[in-house]
Amino acid sequence: MKIVLASNNQGKLAELQAMLTPLGCTLVRQGDLGVPEAPEPHCTFVENALAKARNAAHHTGLPALADDAGLCVDAFGGLPGVDTAYYATQFGYEKSDDNNVRALLEQMHSIDNRRAAMVSTLVAVRSADDPEPLIAVGRVLGEIARAPMGSNGFGFDPVMWIPEFGQTFAQLPIEVKNANSHRGRATQAMAVLIRERWLA
Repeated sequence: MKIVLASNNQGKLAELQAMLTPLGCTLVRQGDLGVPEAPEPHCTFVENALAKARNAAHHTGLPALADDAGLCVDAFGGLPGVDTAYYATQFGYEKSDDNNVRALLEQMHSIDNRRAAMVSTLVAVRSADDPEPLIAVGRVLGEIARAPMGSNGFGFDPVMWIPEFGQTFAQLPIEVKNANSHRGRATQAMAVLIRERWLA
């Protein structure tokens, strides 16, 4: 089954494709099919992911899968949340993963409560008007490290310290990270839903 991924993020594509291959699903980035990015005006992950999935399905006529993910920091009342990708820009930095990490560490330098969760919400639709979207959520609780560690992964992986492993996500082998990350957990749940609802 060919599914359009409502993202142009190569890291996301690689992670999701690796976990959906056993279902016989092939993901195609929306940009490769000429799909414009969807607006993401909502304040929740699920609403934004649904908007992105419906947009991709509308433009391609294919089933679509969208992910909206972010970092929810306890000390910031759950923010940056849906604005995670643009976190650094509110502090005058250019948008980039490195700048996001830099800005977060600067904002948290005197904060002792380092608890944070990485959240991934996946939404899949069979068509743009699908009344029954598949929704899967993955969540990993950890702490924001005082400095980046590790070179695997992307986004906030170098500062997302996971107590159960005693390492950041970026220090873990890719296969371990994929199996235990917020996106990994969401994708495992989504794979079950796709198998039960779409392939049965």
